[in-house]
Amino acid sequence: MADAVMWHTVLFFILLSSRSVIAQVSYSIPEEMGKGSMVGNIAQDLGLDIKRLKSGKARIYTVDSTEYIELNRERGSLLVKEKIDRESLCAKKTPCALHLQMILESPMERYTITIEITDTNDNAPVFPTEEINFEISESAAPGARFILERAMDADVGTNGLQSYSLKPTDHFVLDLQNQANYDKSLEMILQKPLDREKQEMFTLLLTATDGGEPVLSGTVQIHITVLDANDNAPVFSQKLYRATLTENAPRGTKLITVRASDADEGSYGQVTYYMSKTVDRLSDLFTVDVNTGEVILNGQVDFEKSSNYQLEIQAKDQGGLSDSCKVIIEVLDINDNTPSINILSLSNTISEESKADTVVAMINVNDPDSGENGKVQCIISENIPFTITSPSRNFFSLLTDQELDREREAEYNITVICSDEGVPSLSSSTSLRLHISDVNDNAPVFERKNYEAYVVENNTPGLSIFTVKASDADSKQNARVSYILEESTVNGVPVSSYVSVSADSGVINAVRSFDYEQLKDFHFHVRAQDGGSPPLSSNVTVKITIQDQNDNAPQVLYPVQTGGSVVAEIVPRSADVGYLVTKVVAVDVDSGQNAWLSYKLQKATDRALFEVGAQNGEIRTVRQVTDKDAVKQKLTVVVEDNGQPSRSAVVNINVAVADTFPEVFSEFTDFTHAKQYNDDLTFYLVLALAAVSFLFITTVVVIISVKIYRWRQSRALYHSNLPVIPYYPPGYADTGVTGTLPHMYNYDACMTTDSRKSSCKYSTLGGQSVLVMDPSFTETMQRTMKENLLLENTESPEMVSILILII
Repeated sequence: MADAVMWHTVLFFILLSSRSVIAQVSYSIPEEMGKGSMVGNIAQDLGLDIKRLKSGKARIYTVDSTEYIELNRERGSLLVKEKIDRESLCAKKTPCALHLQMILESPMERYTITIEITDTNDNAPVFPTEEINFEISESAAPGARFILERAMDADVGTNGLQSYSLKPTDHFVLDLQNQANYDKSLEMILQKPLDREKQEMFTLLLTATDGGEPVLSGTVQIHITVLDANDNAPVFSQKLYRATLTENAPRGTKLITVRASDADEGSYGQVTYYMSKTVDRLSDLFTVDVNTGEVILNGQVDFEKSSNYQLEIQAKDQGGLSDSCKVIIEVLDINDNTPSINILSLSNTISEESKADTVVAMINVNDPDSGENGKVQCIISENIPFTITSPSRNFFSLLTDQELDREREAEYNITVICSDEGVPSLSSSTSLRLHISDVNDNAPVFERKNYEAYVVENNTPGLSIFTVKASDADSKQNARVSYILEESTVNGVPVSSYVSVSADSGVINAVRSFDYEQLKDFHFHVRAQDGGSPPLSSNVTVKITIQDQNDNAPQVLYPVQTGGSVVAEIVPRSADVGYLVTKVVAVDVDSGQNAWLSYKLQKATDRALFEVGAQNGEIRTVRQVTDKDAVKQKLTVVVEDNGQPSRSAVVNINVAVADTFPEVFSEFTDFTHAKQYNDDLTFYLVLALAAVSFLFITTVVVIISVKIYRWRQSRALYHSNLPVIPYYPPGYADTGVTGTLPHMYNYDACMTTDSRKSSCKYSTLGGQSVLVMDPSFTETMQRTMKENLLLENTESPEMVSILILII
């Protein structure tokens, strides 16, 4: 680097059609610098931070396959990677320069770097042949010219070929002529006549010298044989010929014919043509017909390698005299190269939230053809949200054209087609695969707007009832859905004590066992939440309906079965067929067919006397009552629901068949107290006789009180010659308006000896929330029955006394 001359010119400008930044930096270094030699500090010259080089993954891009320069990101400097030979790189072309691109990412930036390679004097002049032979007639006059092969020096400028010298100079001197716009022509001039008799052979030394430091040179020997006189040299019709050649023309194509004439006669007048060997490798491409002077294509020419060729043709006669001319061959370009597409930088993944005009890729396209054949335009496949622009010649940027949506298209295969403007046009293409990364822009969506599930009551806690399912159009973590039970209450109790929701699967499990009679249905909300940041969610309403199970047996409301008292239904012996004895009233708190009740007579003292209505529970006589029928009849009725399996209840009914009260009373007491009555009968009779006097006065008072009480009761009750047994059944209400009794009912059961007046009445009251069973029902019924018995038998003092004793 000590002898390197470095110059910096930094030019920044921002392109209006792309977000990529282009800046230009130029350096100058000598050729043949060793590996690792420093070219310049690119970071300092561009004003970039070292950290930016690292984060941007800075790299050097060159169209040439050989990488001569490398970038040191740690120091921000450009280093020589491979030794550079200016002559191999540029030949005679000046200035010789490397054109590089430095690419940065995140954001994408591009910098143009030009490195000029200066020449060093590392090549000496070299002649194409080791010796030059001339045969010169002794008659050659002074001033005769003889063209010499020029030396070649691969260096340029002052390091190139500068001068020639010829020794000795007794007979010949050098003449270096500068032909306009072309290389200098070297001629040897005869300045003193030759005399073959004095000297037949001459040997001269031609030296070529360059202008480098140190000076390098090359030599060639010139052997001159003096011949007999040939005083006329060939002369070309013109000194400069021009021809055109289309590249890729077939071998054997005739380009031009050069002509030279010689005034001599005989063998001295015969002219032959030769092509100079001064320009290396041209003899492989072109040949000259020795006799005709036709210049013929002998190889394959490529405009991209060289656009013109310069030939030197010599004409010689048999006497050794010669002349020369130049042939300039212009190569015409044809469109024979397709554009070459190189990806400078590519983002394989881009977020769907990227804004329009985001740079996705930077592309370099080269077409070595010239003119219209080398002009390139690039397009991309249609119907995709991308566009391609050209910030500068041969550089293109691929940008987003609109907002992206990963859920609509998660990946794009972008085909870039580059075509030149030749006729016919040539094109090439490349495909870029671009993945669209997801952002959490979609909330989970349930499969239904609402859900309804059914569960049979008395379920096992932990039972899986139903599954809610939500999907999220996003991907990966953003699409991972979790299910959350929203807090709410059911009848004042947190819904979490009824059901739970699996966070991963959305399975709804029962936390407790449900009871249809307490809870018919309830609803709650489930939230589906994704795993994005921030998370998105949506809610759905789930309704759980409890299905009834036949888990309740029928309940008999009337007649009430108690352990301490017995209610007897009275049927007069005069009762006709179909006489309504009583009605079994039952309810079932279940619903539907589980609450459909049917009545069946299971047992009876006399099955031929009574029947029960299967649907209404009415007990009626099926034949005429006779005197032979027993007073005491016991019936067993089974109340059965319609569930599967069915449940049932049994009710025992005592029926007294009699026309007189004493008969009924004696039989009635035998139902439950027969044994006790027989044991204490004597005791009661003695006690009754002893107390008759005392009780008579008490009876009068009771009769008056009872008459008043009866007068009041007559307004509300039906009159009858037999005892009236009022009945007040328990209240029952069903909150879901299900079961046998959807509302509160009050039953009044009125019994009389006249079957025409026997009936059951129902009156509807306001509904209540619970089933109330009155434990004092039996005592009330018994007390009322005894009072009515007293009222009906006040005319018989003996019966009154017995009743009072019983009371």
